[in-house]
Amino acid sequence: MIRVTVADDQAVVRAGIAAILDAEPDITVVGQCADGDSAVALAGSARPDVAILDIRMPGTDGLAAAALIARRHPRVGIVMLTTFGLDEYVFAALRAGAAGFLLKDAEPERVIEAVRVLAAGEAMLDPGVTRRLIDRFASGPGPDDAERLRGLTARETQVLQQVARGLSNAEIATALGISPSTVKDHVAVILGKLGVRDRVQATIAAYEGGLIRPGIRPD
Repeated sequence: MIRVTVADDQAVVRAGIAAILDAEPDITVVGQCADGDSAVALAGSARPDVAILDIRMPGTDGLAAAALIARRHPRVGIVMLTTFGLDEYVFAALRAGAAGFLLKDAEPERVIEAVRVLAAGEAMLDPGVTRRLIDRFASGPGPDDAERLRGLTARETQVLQQVARGLSNAEIATALGISPSTVKDHVAVILGKLGVRDRVQATIAAYEGGLIRPGIRPD
């Protein structure tokens, strides 16, 4: 059973999300709250697999709460849910440790899917959010950003390119002619070398470091 907490300062929205998730046979909502401080406390007391956080909340906002949860409870998958699709929110949320980002007008099925994907240890971004994330790095890398990637081997660099394209381990294995288990091992090493917690943040590092350019397809 996937355990979920929901934090949103709008009671109707919070209750609606909880009702959608509780209706699924493999998901249970183990806590609800209206502010960031309570969301952080719930992450410790309710021990969720996934925490859904609104970005704009009173007191400690969703971004600050996400950063605290990511640091204190790294196994919790964090989904940011907001009405605002602005670039600075997307980037800040991912930097804070979120592995999922959905707009509040997303279909209920997308929210359910995001919970399942994050509970499985993967990441999920709204397609529109992904486009804005890519555009964020159109201006090119800074020197420190590029330096992070120099510790990767040639094969690890190839794998990271495919991860940044959004390919699964099986798809990367087919593209590179290696086994899925080998891809999984490479991804784990890449995350460690880059000092990031998941594939979304590895993708950010790939764009920041200039490994991927918006509109240019990796080989």
